[in-house]
Amino acid sequence: MNTKRNIYKTEEHPFAQYVRILGKGKTGSRSLSYEEAYQAFSMILKNEVLDVQLGAFLMLLRVKEESVDELAGFVQATRDQLSFKPLEVDLDWSSYAGKRKHYPWFLLAALTLAHHGYKILMHGASGHTINRVYTEQVLEYLGYTICQSEHDVQNQLAQHNFAFLPLEVISPILSELISLRNVMGLRSPIHTLARLINPFDAKATLQAIFHPAYRSSHQQTAFRLGYKNSAVIKGEGGEFERNPDAKTLICGIKSGELYEHELPKLTPDRSPVEEELDLAVFKAVWLGEQSHEYGELAVIETMGIALYTMGAVNSYDEVMKKAEALWETRNS
Repeated sequence: MNTKRNIYKTEEHPFAQYVRILGKGKTGSRSLSYEEAYQAFSMILKNEVLDVQLGAFLMLLRVKEESVDELAGFVQATRDQLSFKPLEVDLDWSSYAGKRKHYPWFLLAALTLAHHGYKILMHGASGHTINRVYTEQVLEYLGYTICQSEHDVQNQLAQHNFAFLPLEVISPILSELISLRNVMGLRSPIHTLARLINPFDAKATLQAIFHPAYRSSHQQTAFRLGYKNSAVIKGEGGEFERNPDAKTLICGIKSGELYEHELPKLTPDRSPVEEELDLAVFKAVWLGEQSHEYGELAVIETMGIALYTMGAVNSYDEVMKKAEALWETRNS
């Protein structure tokens, strides 16, 4: 980011107004309007902000917590600066958290859907939080290509109905900002807005959160952005993965209408965490060479939410049966 500050000793930097709005004390500060958020984040994406301003801006938002108008403004500013053309994508699946206690079972849900003809675009970032296994490295282990361009995405969707696009390809600046997690010691709004980008205008979107309070803000922001079909859950480890050990509240959008639906807890006791995430075991489950009771239940349930969100089945009573059938025939 630009660090030349001398020219602003006698005049105010144009970004200063947005820092002031957020930081003017307990009684003077307020949230940004949609238009202010759009303009502020447009400046950030164009590298028109000083480092010190950026740090202050992100941390003031972190303390306050982002409003729906702020998130929508940030996401729309990002989408308007992308050069991607819309592609025929059934489901936009964000993956930014990484896994630590359990295998990334959500990934097998996505790949199973792809094997059965649904076009899935997954995007994410890796390495911004230590001691986690990220989707990108797991996909490479399974032999999948990590896309480095829009052309790669088109090819992978055509060949496999699945493509993974790193955030650094979508937006190098957002990738740089999300990596500040280890510098600041805190997450920032980038972790939220990246999940909502939907870079190729997929017909449906999935986002997971770790803190329940963000569930509604993701849902409302997707609605504000005009997304017609979407689902937000508190996913295991922060990824879009149904945790069978707990109730799962889905805050969704179905054909442009907001809804909530709660799935019940499925296991009597909390399942043990993995002592280590041995990807050879994970691959063996995927290939049908080994079984994993918790994992396969998580795969089927996660897939069911995805199928409902895409409109493949119109009730949660029926959708899990379809998901189970897809899982059982994944290697056919």
